[in-house]
Amino acid sequence: MQIDLIQEARRQAEICNACRYCEGYCSVFPALHRERAFADGDITQLANLCHNCRGCYYACQYTAPHEFDLNLPKALAEVRRDSWESYAWPQPVARRFHTYGGAIALSLVVGITLTFLALRFIGSRDGNGFYAVLSHNAMVAIFLPAFLFPLVSLAKSLRQYWRAVGGQTLRFRDISAALSMVAQMKDLAAGHGDGCNYEDEDRFSHARRFAHQAIMYGFLLCFAATSVGTVMHYVLDMPAPYAIWSVPKVFGLTGGVLLTVGCGWMAALKIRAERNLGDARAWGGDLGFIALLGFVAFSGLMLYALGSTAAMPVLLALHLGSVLSFFLITPYTKMAHGFYRLTALIREAQQK
Repeated sequence: MQIDLIQEARRQAEICNACRYCEGYCSVFPALHRERAFADGDITQLANLCHNCRGCYYACQYTAPHEFDLNLPKALAEVRRDSWESYAWPQPVARRFHTYGGAIALSLVVGITLTFLALRFIGSRDGNGFYAVLSHNAMVAIFLPAFLFPLVSLAKSLRQYWRAVGGQTLRFRDISAALSMVAQMKDLAAGHGDGCNYEDEDRFSHARRFAHQAIMYGFLLCFAATSVGTVMHYVLDMPAPYAIWSVPKVFGLTGGVLLTVGCGWMAALKIRAERNLGDARAWGGDLGFIALLGFVAFSGLMLYALGSTAAMPVLLALHLGSVLSFFLITPYTKMAHGFYRLTALIREAQQK
C-alpha cells in the first residue's frame, strides 16, 4: 500500500478525532472516535467504511483555506482505491482498471470480439432461441470459468483485507447487522437521515442512495434470474427458452430495468459531483465501470425485446461479450467496492 496516502489519511483522522463535530454522520466517525491512535489497518478499515457522502467535508471548519486543509472524503477515497489494488489478485493487472476507463472499454471490445469468434467458429447445430446461435454446452464452457474466476479472486483479496484490519471469527449476528446496513444503504442517508451532499453543498438528497439501491437490487434480480434458470434447466428438466411471465424472465426484466436506470442515474450524479472530494485518479475508471454495467443491462433488455428478430445473433454477441468482460474484470473495478464495504461493515459490527 502507498505509505503517503495512509499517512495523510492518518493526519486528517487524528484531527477529526480531536474535533468530534461529525460524530453522528455515518459509520466512519463512531469507528474513528473509538481509537486513540491509528494503525495502517485502522485507516484501511475507515476508508472502506466511508461511502463518500461528503457531508463531513461541507460541515468541517478545517477545510481549505484553513491551515489544516482537511478533505477527509478525498483522503479516504484514495486509501480505499489503493487498498483494492493492493489486495487484488492476481496483482500484475490490479492497478489498471480502477484508474483508466479506457482499459475497461478495451476489455469490452475484446469480450465482444471473442464472443463473435465463438459464434462464428463454434456456433450451434440445433437448439431453440439463443441456443440456435450458440449451444448451451458452449455457453457453459465459456461463462462458467469466467463466473468462477472473480469469486476466487475476490475471496483471496478479501482474505488479505480481513487479516489487515484485524478481523475475528465470523458470527451470524455481525453478518446480519452488516447486511441490514447494506440493504438500507443506511450510511448514504447520513446520521441525520436527510441524505448526503454528494451533488450540492447546500442540498441534502437521497438520490445517490436510491441510485445505488437500484443498481444493487437490479443486479441481485438478474443474478436470481440466472440462478432460477439454472435450477429449472438442470433440476426440473425445463430448458430455455422461457415464457415472458416465467420467473427467470420476470426477474431478468425487472433487474435489467433497475440496473439500466440506476447506472444512468449514478453516472449523471457522478458527472455533476465535485471531483476533488473523491479520488480524482479513479474518476475515469469509475465512470467506465458504470457504463459497462449499464451496457450489460441495456443490451440484455434489447435482447429480450428483439430476440425473435433477425438482429438477435448480433445482439446476443454484444450482450454475451459485455457479460464476459464484466466477469473477467470484476475484481479490478468499482464492483469490488461492494464486497469490501460489506466486509468492512461486518468488521465494524464486531468492534461495536
